[in-house]
Amino acid sequence: MPDIKVSIKNLYKIFGPKGESMVQKVEDGATKTSLQADHKHVLGLNNVNIDIPARRIQVIMGLSGSGKSTLIRHLNRLIEPTAGQVLVDGEDVLAMSDAELRDFRRNRMSMVFQKFALLPHRTVIDNVSYGLKIKGIDKAEMRERSQKWIDRVGLSGFEENYPAQLSGGMQQRVGLARALATDAEILLMDEAFSALDPLIRKDMQAILLDLQEELHKTIIFITHDLDEALNIGDNIVILRDGAVIQQGSPQEIVLDPADDYVRDFIKDINRARVLDVSSVMEAGSSDSGLSFASDTILENAMPAMSKADVSSANVTRDGEVVGMVTLADMIGGIARPESHEGDQVTYR
Repeated sequence: MPDIKVSIKNLYKIFGPKGESMVQKVEDGATKTSLQADHKHVLGLNNVNIDIPARRIQVIMGLSGSGKSTLIRHLNRLIEPTAGQVLVDGEDVLAMSDAELRDFRRNRMSMVFQKFALLPHRTVIDNVSYGLKIKGIDKAEMRERSQKWIDRVGLSGFEENYPAQLSGGMQQRVGLARALATDAEILLMDEAFSALDPLIRKDMQAILLDLQEELHKTIIFITHDLDEALNIGDNIVILRDGAVIQQGSPQEIVLDPADDYVRDFIKDINRARVLDVSSVMEAGSSDSGLSFASDTILENAMPAMSKADVSSANVTRDGEVVGMVTLADMIGGIARPESHEGDQVTYR
């Protein structure tokens, strides 16, 4: 069981002059629609409970209006809750004094925004070093640390350029470098790549995953794009109307969607690129001589099995055989559910 870095408990946000008095109405069954129609209040978050593991990428996703951006802004108290708790390493962020909150934002939690939020009158290196300047780091160290992250995100040579002289993808790299330069334990990313063209977006996802493999930050990533969520997320939370509909690993979301809302999200994905052999393996072992690490995705395992001209293979974890997988198992895993009625599932 991984360490829990951030724990969100019974979190409500109700926008309106009498938000606190509306919590009971929501607990009694008022919906987002009825609360607005009957009481002129907007339900932003509805009893959200999420435990976010340390050193993992936690994706929070949903359609527009689902509450995902509202939620992430509660973690650093850009938005104050109506009720509930946000705990970081067991400490309640919502109980922090103004001075404690400033220190928390400066040292423990950084944010990357969708619209880049760069200072247009400052150069790349000045933008990257801005958080360090606020922390009071001396100029030589500030420049050295900023240069390190400029290099890491692939912007060497652009240190003295201004944001207007950069492409959108380059500007977002500046935003990422700025967040990393402060060496905060937690990185908040609110639709950070959604304004980018698809190819640039894929490039930024790859950069983030490469950096995470090295840095092991706790990253909380907001997106409305399921492909992006499945590509980068260790865990995924799906919101609707401010409430958590489902949370789990990408494998769990794809294999066992909680309801039709989630099924609609996943219906068009390439399951072979998401599911790994451990998700479809069975008990036992194979004598085929072929084996796959447990996290090998089906898209890679199937052609390897075909090339080896075998119909089964062992699945290993840390060098030990933990099961076996057959070609039929993999085909069954990538078959797309056509309908769900009770326990009856039809595949096509």
